[in-house]
Amino acid sequence: MTLPDTGLEARITRSPGPAARRRPAWHAATVASVAAETPNARRIVLDVPTWPGNDPGQHLDLRLTAEDGYQASRSYSIASSGDAPSVLLAVDRVDGGEVSPFLVDAVEVGDALEVHGPLGGWFVWHPDTTARPVQLIAGGSGIVPLAAIATAHADAGDAAPFRLLYAVRTPEDVFFRAELDRASDAGVEVTHVYSRTAPPGSTTPAGRLTRDALAAAVFPPDAGALVYVCGSTPFVEQVLRWLGELGHDTTDVRAERFGGS
Repeated sequence: MTLPDTGLEARITRSPGPAARRRPAWHAATVASVAAETPNARRIVLDVPTWPGNDPGQHLDLRLTAEDGYQASRSYSIASSGDAPSVLLAVDRVDGGEVSPFLVDAVEVGDALEVHGPLGGWFVWHPDTTARPVQLIAGGSGIVPLAAIATAHADAGDAAPFRLLYAVRTPEDVFFRAELDRASDAGVEVTHVYSRTAPPGSTTPAGRLTRDALAAAVFPPDAGALVYVCGSTPFVEQVLRWLGELGHDTTDVRAERFGGS
C-alpha cells in the first residue's frame, strides 16, 4: 500500500474515564468488505480473528504500514458492538489527510491492516443497566459511535427511553440510514437537522442547528437523561454551551470531539 508522506488527518479526543472491560491489544485484521456509505465516506468491515469484542461507543487505533516501512495510525470509532470477531468502521475522507483518503478511495478486500483495541471506557453504553433516558447528539460523521449505541439498544430490546438528534448537511450525507431506521422502529426518537439541503417534502427548511431546535429535540433538563455528544470540536463545544444555557448538567455529559491536527 502507498501512503502520502504528509497531511492533516482527523483525530479523536475523549474525556478520561474508567478502563474498558476488555484488555486492549494489537490485532491483525483483514478487510472483509467495503461499500460506499456517503459520497465522501466508506463503510469497511474488518475480519479480526483475535478480536475480543467491544462495547457500544468504544474505539480503536488503526495502523497502516507502507512497503518502505513507513507507518501511520489513526483513531476511529467503532460502529459495531458485541463479541463477533469483526469490526465495522465508517471512515469520512479528510482532504489532505494521510490515512482516511487511502481507506475511503484505495483499500480493497483482502488488504491486511492492524488494529489496537478495544479502547475507551467512558463513552460507552450498556443495555439494561439504567432506567435513565438516553440522549444522543451527533454532528456529521460523529454519528458512528452513537449508531452503535442506538442499534445495541434496539437489538437488546432495552427499555430506557432513547432519542437521537443528528445534524448533517444533506440527506445524502446521512450515515447508517438502515441502522437508524431499525432503531427508530424499535422506539428511538430520531430527529434530523439538515444544514444545507432538506429532503423532498420536509416541512422544516434547511439550516444549521440552533439552540431552539436543540431544545425542542432533546429530553428536558428535569428528565435526568444520560447525554452523549459526538462531532467536530466546534459542534461539540456549541452543543455543550447550549445544553448548559438550557439548564442541563453538562458535567454529566459524555462528549467526543473530532478535529484536524
